[in-house]
Amino acid sequence: MIDPEIKKELSGYRQSIDNIDAALVHMLAERFRCTKAVGVLKAKHNLPPADPAREEYQIERLRRLAKEADLDPDFAETFLNFIIHEVIRHHEAIAADLKD
Repeated sequence: MIDPEIKKELSGYRQSIDNIDAALVHMLAERFRCTKAVGVLKAKHNLPPADPAREEYQIERLRRLAKEADLDPDFAETFLNFIIHEVIRHHEAIAADLKD
């Protein structure tokens, strides 16, 4: 059986983790609402879905922020690359829909 004090402490950590996860989901949803608007703007003006210079800048920026926050920069880059890939996929779909 788990000591009640340890169980209480564990529960507190888990509640914080749950709150952070919920905040992350809401923040990602807001980010994708913004990137959808960018995709529409790009499609309307025949701009490419990807912007390699912007992506490179964002990766460097996020790696720097990760280091400052004591988070593994490689993990941060992998996470951002996943998001960038998804955003580009959305932008391509938006451009294809506007052509129809």
